[in-house]
Amino acid sequence: MSQHDLNREISRVTGESIGTIAGMGFVELRPIPFEREPLMMDWDDHDADRSVAVIPQRRRQHSAA
Repeated sequence: MSQHDLNREISRVTGESIGTIAGMGFVELRPIPFEREPLMMDWDDHDADRSVAVIPQRRRQHSAA
């Protein structure tokens, strides 16, 4: 069953609009829950590729005296 079919069937049974049902986030139940690994970001690795200074250094201008 597609998501649209599910939304349409719930809408028919409850009397709500399909748009309202779509916004509620109904999903088809499955016998075995599908759990994904959490998405994680290694910021140290990301920043190492960019080589960005945390505190930028100013360059000194030497005056010719």
